Amino acid sequence: MPNYQLTYFDMDGGRANPIRIAFHAAGIEFEDVRISFSEFMQARAGYRFNCVPVLRIDDVVVTQSNALCRYVGKLANLYPEDDLQAMYCDEAMGAIEDLLHHIVHTLGLEGDELKAAREKLADGWIKVILKGLDELLERGGDYLADNRLTVADLKVVAITESLISGQFEHIPADIVERVAPRLVAHAERVSQDPIVTSYYAARTQ
Repeated sequence: MPNYQLTYFDMDGGRANPIRIAFHAAGIEFEDVRISFSEFMQARAGYRFNCVPVLRIDDVVVTQSNALCRYVGKLANLYPEDDLQAMYCDEAMGAIEDLLHHIVHTLGLEGDELKAAREKLADGWIKVILKGLDELLERGGDYLADNRLTVADLKVVAITESLISGQFEHIPADIVERVAPRLVAHAERVSQDPIVTSYYAARTQ
């Protein structure tokens, strides 16, 4: 069995959480390296593409969260074998990357500049992407692909729960409920899945 080391910010959620949960679902032990934002900034130039998450498999280092989701998702049977369903899964994960791309561009802003950027984002790209994800649930039913829990569901829930919690200043906490109500029910469904609840139960032990 290879040795796995996953490096990401010291937070539950974000790009690494689907990977962490998939490792847990697969019953594979991994080193969960959690770093602060200041630690990341100091070490950023040493990371390929200057980004995290980073997965080390023995001596091999791999980046890009969707690639890692697919890899570990396959180990955990949380990624579809059917090509069409796999594409549905990738579509949802790609949409989340688009959304995160826009949010990340506002992280260094402050004051009125932050407020204006976040309000523009909330009325623009966030609405567009949330509506699109809502349509994917209309197509797929309870889940985004394969009629079951996949890493796409885990990745979408990581961001929709952040929005619902009001984590992002100047982005209304009710935006998901107003724009994409299916995503609210989806987040509740996924958060209650035994794979997810057992992951968090293990985290508190």
